[in-house]
Amino acid sequence: MNTKFTNARILKTDVKNHTFSIESGELWVKGNEICYIGKGADAKEEIKFDRVVDCENNLLMPGFKNAHTHTAMTFLRSYADDMPLQDWLFNQIFPNEAKLIEDDVYWLNILGIMEYLTSGITSNFDMYFFPPMNAKASVDTGFRTVQTSGLNNFGGSPKTVEENYHIVNEMSDLTSFIIGFHAEYTTSMELMEGVAKLCDKLKSPMYMHNSETELEVKECIERWGKTPTQLTDSLGMYKYGGGGYHCVWMDDKDFEIFKNKGLYAVTNPGSNTKLASGIAPITRYLKEGINLALGTDGPASNNCLDMFREMFLMTGLAKLREMDAATVPAEEVLYAATCGGAHAMSLEDCDSLEVGKKADLILIDLFQPNMQPENNIVKNIVYSGSKQNVKLTMVNGKVLYESGKFDIGFDPKEIYTKANGIIGRMK
Repeated sequence: MNTKFTNARILKTDVKNHTFSIESGELWVKGNEICYIGKGADAKEEIKFDRVVDCENNLLMPGFKNAHTHTAMTFLRSYADDMPLQDWLFNQIFPNEAKLIEDDVYWLNILGIMEYLTSGITSNFDMYFFPPMNAKASVDTGFRTVQTSGLNNFGGSPKTVEENYHIVNEMSDLTSFIIGFHAEYTTSMELMEGVAKLCDKLKSPMYMHNSETELEVKECIERWGKTPTQLTDSLGMYKYGGGGYHCVWMDDKDFEIFKNKGLYAVTNPGSNTKLASGIAPITRYLKEGINLALGTDGPASNNCLDMFREMFLMTGLAKLREMDAATVPAEEVLYAATCGGAHAMSLEDCDSLEVGKKADLILIDLFQPNMQPENNIVKNIVYSGSKQNVKLTMVNGKVLYESGKFDIGFDPKEIYTKANGIIGRMK
């Protein structure tokens, strides 16, 4: 399908300098790629369009990349709240997750995908059970999902991770898989060594939950004499890059490893706030030139999948942590939420609006009270923007969400019934 967006303001990304500019004109999509950006009159290619969208002077921008989540945990949204992380995880989350079957994960993923689309999210970096079923939900709805393994002592093996790697990567251009494991505190040395060998064999980056809580780091040092970052680095897991989720409690050597290896710190301020895990040192990451991406974490710990809230918390909590209102400017936050996330997920062709890139984009309604006046549109998106401003979400050249309605091949009521049935079966 070919789509022409006219009368648009288009957000252009300076990838090198982490800055943005806005130009007026048209953006054309041919199949699943952006094929033209300009005024229209200078276009060299004639295309027959299936649809012309008048943007009415609203903003086209890259879709948000939710760089850490557990989508199918939608079934535990608001199920076990107001608890410390370890108690929440081991006494509430793990026991209920053990009751999941493959079919559950399929429907729960679709529910999460619907929420992503309403928040302008065009791809997610997921860690959960039954990766092939997770991938099938993405293919069937037209969404883009990158996955990593949640391997730990409670299930799975390096062999299974390798099998899922090939299944998911070969399934569709909408699905991909990167090697990883759940966390040091849930994973034996034998399994971690197996992950390291897989990274080397498959030339894959590696991601895991890293230094989320102070207790996690303390106990890792007691076990191995090293922090989670130092331990995984010593095992050779970062030969091909990667990074960690949360990255709140980091020491000087951890920062050095992340900087020297070009790793990504994926921050999750909403979840870290709700679970009282701490505030990530975003200011230091930026000062040291360490790659940053932004994610919601799962809907059992957040509890919503809303990148607008995450953007505000990313900068707001950093300002509070440093007692400096000037730290972590809006441009860096928006960069982490779009381009930074795309690069962390190895989606270099989805990071910005450029000819030849994938048509993963959103249309932001600027003519809402929260976006006026237009003193600075980028700052409006980060500081006052909300899901109400998402008019349209396109993934891989197809509009999946527009004006409150979904085009994903499923009736929303069916999805809600399935999700409530799953949690009802477990009570």
